[in-house]
Amino acid sequence: MASTDGGPWFYPDRVSVAPGDTVSIHASSSNGPCRLVARRIGSGETLCAEYPGIQVADHPIPGDADANGCGWPAAFTFTIGDDWPTGYIDLELVDGSGSSTHHFLCCRPSEPRPGRALLVLSTNTYHSYNYWGGANSYANVDQLAEGLEPSLARSRAIGRLSRMRPFAQGLLAPPPGAPRLVNMTERPPGEPAIPGDLEWILEHAPSAYDGSAGFLQKWEHRFVEWAEDNGYDFDFACDHDFEAPGGARLDRYGTVVLVGHSEYWSSKQRDQLEEFVDRGGNLAIFGGNTAYWKVRWEHDARTLVAHKWNGETDDELWSTAGPDSEATHLWSHPAFGRPEAELTGLSFIYGGYHRLAMCVARGSGAYTIYRPDHWALQGSDLYYGDQLGAGVPLLGYENDGCPIRFEHGLPFPDGGVGVPDNLEIIGIAPAALLEPPDNPFGEVVPPEDPETLARIAYGRSDRVGIERLNRGNVVMASFGRGAGQVFNVGATEWAHGLAAGDPFVAVITKNVLDRFLGRRREPHPGG
Repeated sequence: MASTDGGPWFYPDRVSVAPGDTVSIHASSSNGPCRLVARRIGSGETLCAEYPGIQVADHPIPGDADANGCGWPAAFTFTIGDDWPTGYIDLELVDGSGSSTHHFLCCRPSEPRPGRALLVLSTNTYHSYNYWGGANSYANVDQLAEGLEPSLARSRAIGRLSRMRPFAQGLLAPPPGAPRLVNMTERPPGEPAIPGDLEWILEHAPSAYDGSAGFLQKWEHRFVEWAEDNGYDFDFACDHDFEAPGGARLDRYGTVVLVGHSEYWSSKQRDQLEEFVDRGGNLAIFGGNTAYWKVRWEHDARTLVAHKWNGETDDELWSTAGPDSEATHLWSHPAFGRPEAELTGLSFIYGGYHRLAMCVARGSGAYTIYRPDHWALQGSDLYYGDQLGAGVPLLGYENDGCPIRFEHGLPFPDGGVGVPDNLEIIGIAPAALLEPPDNPFGEVVPPEDPETLARIAYGRSDRVGIERLNRGNVVMASFGRGAGQVFNVGATEWAHGLAAGDPFVAVITKNVLDRFLGRRREPHPGG
């Protein structure tokens, strides 16, 4: 099924808005008139506005819509009301037949509210995975669904992606019950590991990329549900705000929170977050695969450039690669001299997958705790050697780590590009960047570029370097940078531990938020 089948289709001209801003909706439908519904999604749903009777014409879909957008005229314009709450706004366009599709906005507050942290939605990741019109930054997903050989489909990924198009609905608004990207049960002897829910997958036939980005039913949604149910009220911004004149205005906050899969960062985002921490800000990362890819926005922030592995050959800015370059590739590429671990403490190149297909297929799904006296574990009732999250399972999908050495039974950082010497490792688990080469069940996890990864991570791209990629770690850690603090769980699935009601995950999350927000409380087991 092509990503453009169905409809009605639409896209807003903006990603981020505040009360008083005007939004234009570009749409195409053969069944008018249409109705637009805007809802704020958090621990519940809040109806922000409803606009009936929108006249929408039927427009052709350009063959290059994935890269260059649709070019449809505006069908409707509205103004963000003063009463719209800050947060993720689900936009639903319903046509005359009752069919509907979804898009989104991020609503910022008019002014920061006292005592709030700023939660930054990972909208660059949403756009990088969006394959409406055919391709995303990973593959030609439509052709993959039609049976094209996977490696050939991946070779047809695109490095320039337009945001002026609809979203693939399996990515942005999946059917209820969408499974997590994790082997929920351990692999039985002699049988393949099954990520997710096979029955659900067979019923809904999602693409290979639907579970990797988006808000609804995914990491940020689950985190916000838990937070709002537990008395934490955030202000919201998104990756796109870093591209705006004046930037994301982080100077108005003391704590920034990232959740789930904040994988794609521009130089403007990196610069502003580094400055924020260095001057005394707190950065709480409840996610994994953070700041992995270096990207840029062009055409008034309408085109996302993410050449990824092909940055050296396909990016016209590569000739200027350096600390101040806008060229694209891995943030950890030595040409930039700015590995992400300098800010996050950890990197996916030293982590990888856990309980995903044949990558640590029979892993515990848990961290092993090594520093129970760390401030983040205060009152958690966790002790040395305890397992954190096995019953969820907490770990899966993508995870960040660092090289590790042991001294007297305790783990310490052991080098690694950008990894700070003062990193305090709290808990760890094994992870692997590649499925085992002698795996008898075939490829499930799309292979990365092992030679490039080994060269960057370990300074050698031979067999020895590549084998080290399969001996990574999930790491939970903290460190001080400049006048600020960074706490990083190193795992995309942390929010699902909160959603599952794991009491230890809840206590740690509260400890981090309360410390960074300057709150006092007496933590206790079960928190």
